[in-house]
Amino acid sequence: MNDPRSASGGRPEADRRLPRVFFERPVLEVAPDLLGRILVRNTPLGPVELRLTEVEAYAGEQDPGSHAYRGRTGRNAVMFGPPGHAYVYFTYGMWHCLNLVCGPPGQASGVLLRAGEVVRGAELCRPRRPSARRDTELARGPARLATALDIDGSLNGTDVCDGDPGAALSIRHGAPVDERGVRTGPRTGVGGDGAEHPWRFWIASDPTVSPYRPHRPRRSKDRLDVPASGS
Repeated sequence: MNDPRSASGGRPEADRRLPRVFFERPVLEVAPDLLGRILVRNTPLGPVELRLTEVEAYAGEQDPGSHAYRGRTGRNAVMFGPPGHAYVYFTYGMWHCLNLVCGPPGQASGVLLRAGEVVRGAELCRPRRPSARRDTELARGPARLATALDIDGSLNGTDVCDGDPGAALSIRHGAPVDERGVRTGPRTGVGGDGAEHPWRFWIASDPTVSPYRPHRPRRSKDRLDVPASGS
């Protein structure tokens, strides 16, 4: 059987970084295609690798559930491009969450990384997630994912397509999931006009996928791309 390798580096395709063109597509194409890909987080203590198992799509100014729905602000500027960058935000005064910007510049679409399986570096994640009873719970929810991988606001705007092997964040090809193994449904915690959009994608029967929770009204007027269940 042929082993697909890049012409330049001779590395197996699964180990190669996703190129920027991957993220330049519409958000509803990028989101399910991220399932099975490997998020790599290089920390001073060592690398952590996460197989993505659950994501949500947000369509910018066309999407009432998105931070960008009301236009560009200082907080959401990264969402407006270029694609292939990390959008990290702080929510509920407690948690960070990680999105990947996609689509052409100016459209402000992005994919929230909701959950994943830690396939390398679990020993680094466990002290950050002491309440996790088992490794399948280390990154089972968007805020848990960010906590386990030591992701905070300093990584906002990071280029995940940067060719530097020591980059803080990157996405490898991994093993994309056949569409027959992908499930879709409403996004967790999103209310209003976008409540019924089936823009949450996950790998069927994977134990790291977070439980679905419908929207619960809050007093805050701030729209968020993450529900309370992520923490």
